[in-house]
Amino acid sequence: QVQPVESGGGLVQAGGSLRLSCAASGSIFSDVAMGWYRQVPGNDERDLVATVLSYGTINIADAVKGRFTISRDNAKNTLYLQMNKLKPEDTAVYYCNSVPLGPYEWGQGTQVTVSS
Repeated sequence: QVQPVESGGGLVQAGGSLRLSCAASGSIFSDVAMGWYRQVPGNDERDLVATVLSYGTINIADAVKGRFTISRDNAKNTLYLQMNKLKPEDTAVYYCNSVPLGPYEWGQGTQVTVSS
């Protein structure tokens, strides 16, 4: 299994923006739906917040709808998450992986911290 590499997290004030990137090697990337998951402090589960299918259809969780946008570049095997109007409750470690899980291991994630 391949391990994706997430980047782009950081500390930002409420109302700010961040753009996350995920590099996932392997020819399967363009054939599978990919998503961004997040794990908040103290929670063992990772919640799916955004999904983009291989041909571009997008699903966004209600908690982030209107603020987050997911996109992918299959030529670069890269997944993106544009996060705008960030809120303190968006603070979490963000991971990318396939939807459903299978081809990829979990990566290290990237920490997003939103201060009030």
